[in-house]
Amino acid sequence: MFEGKNVKLGIAPIAWTNDDLPDLGGENTFEQCVSEMALAGFTGSEVGNKYPRDPETLEKALSLRGVEICNAWFSTFLISRPYEETEKGFEEHVAFLSKMGAKVVGVSEQSYSTQGIQDQPIFEGKHVMDDEEWKLLCDGLNRLGKLSLEKYGVALTFHHHMGTVVQSAAEVERMMAGTDPVYVSLLFDTGHFAYCGEDPLAMAKKYADRIKHVHLKDIRPDVVAKVKAEKMSFLDGVRAGAFTIPGDGCIDYDPIFKVLEESGYEGYMVVEAEQDPSKANPLEYALHARKFIKEKTGL
Repeated sequence: MFEGKNVKLGIAPIAWTNDDLPDLGGENTFEQCVSEMALAGFTGSEVGNKYPRDPETLEKALSLRGVEICNAWFSTFLISRPYEETEKGFEEHVAFLSKMGAKVVGVSEQSYSTQGIQDQPIFEGKHVMDDEEWKLLCDGLNRLGKLSLEKYGVALTFHHHMGTVVQSAAEVERMMAGTDPVYVSLLFDTGHFAYCGEDPLAMAKKYADRIKHVHLKDIRPDVVAKVKAEKMSFLDGVRAGAFTIPGDGCIDYDPIFKVLEESGYEGYMVVEAEQDPSKANPLEYALHARKFIKEKTGL
């Protein structure tokens, strides 16, 4: 079983309010979201679009509920824009996270991303980087990671994601090989590996020593098959229920948890399963996820 003092559990607000599809959970408030996170037994949260951006205001609301910020997504554009543009916004973002006490920042390269294009089939049209773009990406990540760690004490974790230039196992492997382990770690997302047909267990084994943040996300394979067959977009797949909480889909978490435990993983494991809250009640699913993780890990 995991050592509770080294591993904490969080949940993402995307189950309550979806940043990319604002109508999903538009009626749910920030206060409801963080209150239900705490009620379900989670101590960590990522940052959603309804969260106050003033550190004092946010800290007060969270501390009342025994919740802390553990990470927040940041979009980089290292292969399509000047590095300095990304660095400026990144440093502001990391400074905010540092004030909130977070130890990691989740970075996703969003140049040419198809994940947010409503009419773009998610299994088609993904941008493939050439050697020059790979160098821009890896060099840029190393620079950002060095800045983040040395100036703010926040570790850069890279979030592989459907529809982005780093989606497949081969792409993750090239990114990891091209970056400095001191400055760039992996945000290991079980659901995104499974969605694109990769084996999350194999990736956990390969990069156990470089995983510094974990997203626990499951998939419904029948819905993913429908997304592929009907050439649906990533966002339409979300609406259709492609993602769900760990234990409610097809991923076998027992060996994944074992790999993380045996590697001495420390940090947050975050339930992140974007669904339509009118179909999947966020509190109900959060409680189910918390129970599943307790049974499997003892946490």
